[in-house]
Amino acid sequence: MFPSRFTARARGWPRKLALLALGAGLAVSGAAHAEGKLRIAEQFGVVYLLLNVARDQQLIEKHGKQQGVDIKVEWTQLSGGAAVNDALLSGAIDIAGAGVGPLLTLWDRTLGKQNVRGVASLGNFPYYLVSNNPKVKTIADFSEKDRIALPAVTVSVQSRVLQLAAAKQWGDKEFNRLDKWTVAVPHPDATAAIISGGTEITGHFANPPFQEQELAGNPNARIVLNSYDVLGGPSSATVLYATEKFRNDNPKTYRAFVDALAEAAKFASANPEAAADLYVRVNKAKIDRALLVKVLKNPQVQFKVTPQNTFALAEFMHRVGAIRNQPKSWQDYFFQDPATAQGS
Repeated sequence: MFPSRFTARARGWPRKLALLALGAGLAVSGAAHAEGKLRIAEQFGVVYLLLNVARDQQLIEKHGKQQGVDIKVEWTQLSGGAAVNDALLSGAIDIAGAGVGPLLTLWDRTLGKQNVRGVASLGNFPYYLVSNNPKVKTIADFSEKDRIALPAVTVSVQSRVLQLAAAKQWGDKEFNRLDKWTVAVPHPDATAAIISGGTEITGHFANPPFQEQELAGNPNARIVLNSYDVLGGPSSATVLYATEKFRNDNPKTYRAFVDALAEAAKFASANPEAAADLYVRVNKAKIDRALLVKVLKNPQVQFKVTPQNTFALAEFMHRVGAIRNQPKSWQDYFFQDPATAQGS
């Protein structure tokens, strides 16, 4: 059986965190509020650096003043797209930060109702499926002896990319072939398991900087799968999304948020070393600075708010029945906005 300490976390984290977010959000401010208040949910990793920059430099507040509104920002950290989606639907948060997979799931689920759509990308990042099992060279080598950790089973973007890879390997009918060996574990815990070894977690579909820490921390760790290879190039795996009502009811707050993200993207792109220091400070992260700077300077990492190469995953999810509604283009599940007009 899977070690109890990881099993408990895998099964309990998303629900517990969603309930905490729901309770905190509703207790403080209720499910609706006036312009000038913004509640944001982020997760773990460098993929959320633009939010870290905006928070540290108070860019949302700065751009709010330019829009003539004082914005109070509340930050919540959750683990997994399922927990984030629950928090958004409950009214506990206004802006959700998660993968394209969770966005598409919620877009499909709320179409014609809350009409959840993407706000912006957090940039392009390659996501690695790393294994410390010497026998695993490709996804075809995983067996019942392995467990693959990811943020949320079947919902997270890592899970959806793994399904797409399985469909390419074995055909669409076998898209969920590896699902039975996946478990929901927060990135920090899964990273510790890969580095230390000795548990049934032998794979982890992560994001930066956790995947790089694993590769540096365990000589047996290797990249089994790169999300860019599965999706056909650089892609925006992590995005931000909101309900149509929030966007319509809070146009100045929404505009200030998007403008703040764009400024944060310029800062991160131009100042990788300063961005690394900021990431460590905001997250109280215990990570080798040189490794983090190397991650941020990776040419495959691109800080931008325009979503890129998301439609391949959307097409796949509809094709295998993961979403019922068929998007005609990426613009169906993203709000129309000048800052993201050149997306894909």
